[in-house]
Amino acid sequence: MSHATKDRLIFFGTDAFSIPSLIKLLAEDWNVIAVVTKPDSRTGRGRELTIPAVKRLALAKGIPVLQPTKLIDITEQLVELKPSVGIVVAYGKIIPASVLALFPRGLINVHASLLPRHRGASPIEAAIIGGDEATGVTLMLLDHGMDTGPTYDAAKLQLGGTETRPKLY
Repeated sequence: MSHATKDRLIFFGTDAFSIPSLIKLLAEDWNVIAVVTKPDSRTGRGRELTIPAVKRLALAKGIPVLQPTKLIDITEQLVELKPSVGIVVAYGKIIPASVLALFPRGLINVHASLLPRHRGASPIEAAIIGGDEATGVTLMLLDHGMDTGPTYDAAKLQLGGTETRPKLY
C-alpha cells in the first residue's frame, strides 16, 4: 500500500538495523529528502574506511546524505531542507533539542526494545544479558530525554533464552 505524502522526511540511521525501515519508507513512496548518518569510520584490523550501511542504500537511491560529526554542525542545512517529520532508527547519536525543534511533526524513533525497558544505545544486548522473556520494537516520539517520549505502538517478540545479538537484529 502506497503512503505517498507531501511530508518532507529526513531519515536518521547508521547501522544495518536501520535498513529495513528505510526500504519500507521508500517502497511506500515517502518523500525521503535526506539521510543523516554517522561519518565514515575506520574499522577492523586493517583500519579500512567503512561507510555506514544506510549510506550505501541512500546513495544507491539517489538520496542526499549528511554525515556530521555533531548534528549542531548541520543545523543550517536542515533548516534549508524544510523537513516536516523525521524517522530515527539506530542512528547512534543524541539528537539535541535545537534539532528536534526543526521538525514540526516531530521525530519518530524505532527503538529496539519494549520501552520503557532498556532505554539507551544497546537495547538488544541488554535484553539478552537481562534474560528477558520478551523483547520487541517500540515506535515513539523523541523528546529531550533518553527514549522518554510518548509511545505509539510496539511489536513483541517472545525469547527462548538462546538468542544471540545477530539473531535478534
